[in-house]
Amino acid sequence: MSAGSPSPVSAGQGSGRRSSWVLAVGMVAVGIVVMVIALAAAGGAPQRPPEGLIGAGMPLSWSVPVLRFIADAAAIATGGALLAGVLLLPATDGKLGPQALRACQDAAVAAGVWAVASVGGLITSAAVILGIPLSHLADHASAAGELDQVRALAVTVVLTAILAVILSGCRTTRGARFAVVLTAAALTGPLLTGHGAIERTGFWSVLATSSLVVHVFAATAWIGGLGAVLHYARGRHAVEQFSRLALVCAIAMGVTGLLTGEIHLGDREDGWGLITQWVTSGYGALVFAKTVAFAVLVTVGWWHRRTTLPDLAAGDPAAFRRLAVVELLIMAATVGLAVALSRTP
Repeated sequence: MSAGSPSPVSAGQGSGRRSSWVLAVGMVAVGIVVMVIALAAAGGAPQRPPEGLIGAGMPLSWSVPVLRFIADAAAIATGGALLAGVLLLPATDGKLGPQALRACQDAAVAAGVWAVASVGGLITSAAVILGIPLSHLADHASAAGELDQVRALAVTVVLTAILAVILSGCRTTRGARFAVVLTAAALTGPLLTGHGAIERTGFWSVLATSSLVVHVFAATAWIGGLGAVLHYARGRHAVEQFSRLALVCAIAMGVTGLLTGEIHLGDREDGWGLITQWVTSGYGALVFAKTVAFAVLVTVGWWHRRTTLPDLAAGDPAAFRRLAVVELLIMAATVGLAVALSRTP
């Protein structure tokens, strides 16, 4: 090997990074395409204002769900990288190992993207809700500041910016665990408005919001964790450890997803009208589509346990990688459906 030639290790790492970037771009593309189709099909797509009204404009209106998807994807990437650093990768005397340090640095970048996307979402959401062009938003700053969605996004911006700074200098497991708490707090804020704020009050409202928070936490750990395993820790121990966590996340998502759907779609006071509205409303159709996607993911997870984990134990990781890539693409489509669901009447 010549002096100027890259080592096999560095070449392998470079190839792995390129593959990860290609997968990440593919996931974002799949998720946004599915989101746009779902919004158009279910009646949640932005509508042109009545003739004579200016409105925020169609490009700005469409940027709101796109930025929401990017923010959600960045949040999942942040949570997954932190999960790897805290749970899946080894630490010594409270100090993060080389791979865990790399995971935290990647989480810092993802948190920065999350913060920027949230800033964009805050600005565009304010303009769209107020029904004004972006150029007029400064004149209505006080009105924008009164909007619950804007306030929730402002809190998210602050928390994610702090998170990015903390993660950029994180070297210990204690710091990484604190970052997990900040991530959970940043995830929770937007869930308290919009999708989680149903018209019911009292017990049903609390139940719907709590169920949604658990649902999002489980989805973040499941999707982000799988991506982290594929990117940082493909060893048998880490994969088996994540497999147990994924099972818990799948159960939590199934139960809370069904419960949240019932509460939102119930057409009687007791809230049990989900089945009929699967075929009578756009929102119900998206819930059904998410249910189908969830069933596919559970089947893929079962196949992992039955086939690819034994192959991995036998020293053949290729089958696990291939199936994990397919699973992540389906998960990206599911996130796209979730964003569309949050914006569908």
